[in-house]
Amino acid sequence: MLFGWQRLNQGKRTFILTLSRAPAKSLEIFCPVPFSVGDCVLMRASDSDKPPYVAKVYKIVGDHRNNAKVRVRWYYRPEEAIGGRRQFHGAKELFLSDHYDFQSAHTIEGKCIVHTFGNYTKLENVGPEDYFCRFDYKAATGGFYPDRVPVYCKCEMPYNPDDLMVQCETCKDWFHPTCMSMTIEEAKKLDPFLCSLCSSKDADKRPLNSFHVEPKGVLKRRKR
Repeated sequence: MLFGWQRLNQGKRTFILTLSRAPAKSLEIFCPVPFSVGDCVLMRASDSDKPPYVAKVYKIVGDHRNNAKVRVRWYYRPEEAIGGRRQFHGAKELFLSDHYDFQSAHTIEGKCIVHTFGNYTKLENVGPEDYFCRFDYKAATGGFYPDRVPVYCKCEMPYNPDDLMVQCETCKDWFHPTCMSMTIEEAKKLDPFLCSLCSSKDADKRPLNSFHVEPKGVLKRRKR
């Protein structure tokens, strides 16, 4: 199947995608931005009060009624998954699910970027189009991969890139200022910073623990 994008109107952000299935038959999709197979896109939610869904495009096809469809793999937000949002989940965090679906191409509102967790933490500025993913998610069972991740600080929680942390000069572990009874302003002035264990003379080395990611409760995404 051949296809290509053209700008419909130079004065407006409207593009037209023509999918040629035969010399005399084609499909046309009107979208605010062009997209391709492999792109991550924002798809309009049925409830206008909800943010757009995030998905990865795997295929662009036409149905028997000459309507354009996209086969997508859904990303879930933490609140859409079994167990819900937890303290260590970032505001822009997504889970790559095993939930595939066909949706109308007309519901695509724009494109976005889903970064790896490591690349996201290196961004100097996070834009509205930036998201990150560190877990694969099984929608039917609520299982995650990996099911264990490193933990930090006295609270022994996984890293949340939205929260400021300071590193101990000795043990190299990371800590939340609030868990160390400090304000963020006080933490920024410390150079070097020593955690309470390392600052004591008889401090033992802290073991590297891990957090088991397990679901609680049941919450299923409604298929659109």
